[in-house]
Amino acid sequence: MKCMLCPRRCGIDRDSGRGYCGESERVRVARASLHMWEEPCISGKTGSGAVFFTGCPLKCVFCQNQEIASGNRGRELTISQLAELFLVLQHKGAANINLVTPTHFTPQITAALRMSRSDGLCIPVVYNTSGYEQVETLKMLEGLVDVYLPDLKYYSSELSARYSNAPDYFARASLAIAEMVRQVGSPSFDDTLYGEKMMQRGVIVRHMVMPGHIRDSREIIRYLYNTYQDNVYMSIMNQYTPLVDMAAYPEISRRVTRREYEKVIDYAIGLGVENAFMQEGNTAKESFIPDFDEGMYLKEVL
Repeated sequence: MKCMLCPRRCGIDRDSGRGYCGESERVRVARASLHMWEEPCISGKTGSGAVFFTGCPLKCVFCQNQEIASGNRGRELTISQLAELFLVLQHKGAANINLVTPTHFTPQITAALRMSRSDGLCIPVVYNTSGYEQVETLKMLEGLVDVYLPDLKYYSSELSARYSNAPDYFARASLAIAEMVRQVGSPSFDDTLYGEKMMQRGVIVRHMVMPGHIRDSREIIRYLYNTYQDNVYMSIMNQYTPLVDMAAYPEISRRVTRREYEKVIDYAIGLGVENAFMQEGNTAKESFIPDFDEGMYLKEVL
């Protein structure tokens, strides 16, 4: 069957080949662990049960997870092994199941979620994505995903074409976010299980400020606030880190300055944004990049 899961619509038969994402139809997972570096209402005290899938339909030139996006890491799992992995993470105390870069494996993930729920999975499921999604693919997840955690990387089609080979990024991502909000509604929290404010349902839209492009960041924040007001949370990040050779992109070969980030935050505050996560201090460092050593929990199901 020709793959049309993401906006690339590459049409590759992934039973016998690999799509733009770099993956066949066989699920590959690069790491599974209790991840502490998400937003506080996702990681909590115990950590988010993060499952990092190999491959990526977007493949940004500055990718901070390039090691797995390029397909260099990952172990093949059957659907039943993936379902077992979700249950292992729940047993280890995960606050949720966090599906990281899952788009190209959506059919297999939905089957695994149904299987694991029938076997006792009861914690929220988080869909952690670049935002470059097909609405039709997201509809497969209705009733299975509780929290959507999409990026909204670019407003400008010129920037998205240059850095992600996706001039249609904003058009696709804005439609995807609308579908996510339709599915899960306004944010809701529960502080009874972990003793702190943990998101149970809702949408958190992430935006990473990029060096030299604060105008684009302002446009994104304006769009989100004018469209959704407080029905979505924003997560405005300053952790952009040029880890790969950026000689071809000298304009983004540095970190974001404190002043650039403050200008974006000041703009958000001036608009009236209240439901937002903001980063403080020097968060642009390699410690935010996971060590893709598979994690002990992946090994338990192999």
